[in-house]
Amino acid sequence: MNDGDAADWARVLQGDSAALTALFDRHEARLFRHAVRLLTDREDAKDAVTIAFFELWRKRASVRLVEGSPLPWLLNTVSNAARNLERSGRRYRTLIARAPRPEYVKEHAGSDETGVLAALRRLPAREQSVMVLTVLEGYPEREVALTLGIPVGTVKSRLSRARARLREAMTTLEAS
Repeated sequence: MNDGDAADWARVLQGDSAALTALFDRHEARLFRHAVRLLTDREDAKDAVTIAFFELWRKRASVRLVEGSPLPWLLNTVSNAARNLERSGRRYRTLIARAPRPEYVKEHAGSDETGVLAALRRLPAREQSVMVLTVLEGYPEREVALTLGIPVGTVKSRLSRARARLREAMTTLEAS
């Protein structure tokens, strides 16, 4: 019996997540080696260990300890998680293999230089970047200012100019 496991387990039962962290630090390497033996992908092995500790926390009230340690329960849970991950990976690969292959679609000879995207591309780079980040990507003006290293007022003025230019371009496009 590991005295550290027993003490940490008593704290885990009381909802102490730091004790779970201590158990993780103590047993993660051994559980990972176990998972690597069962799985072909190291990332899946990491996932299996993570799943085991998540389940340990979730089911802590019903976990059966062996000689005061949750390690045997964790090893069994890693084995089950590895089996499930391998099975789901196999299903995924089968599904992808059965999926119809898209037919090659020849690119258009030239790009369409009309419309909103063309008008956006014709904006000066500074206005274009503000427009893309705020309007297309949905970032708040304050975050755009931080990202671009400019004041918020500058973001607002560039955005206003960009909108006016796009509005003018769309009016011209609709008139033609």
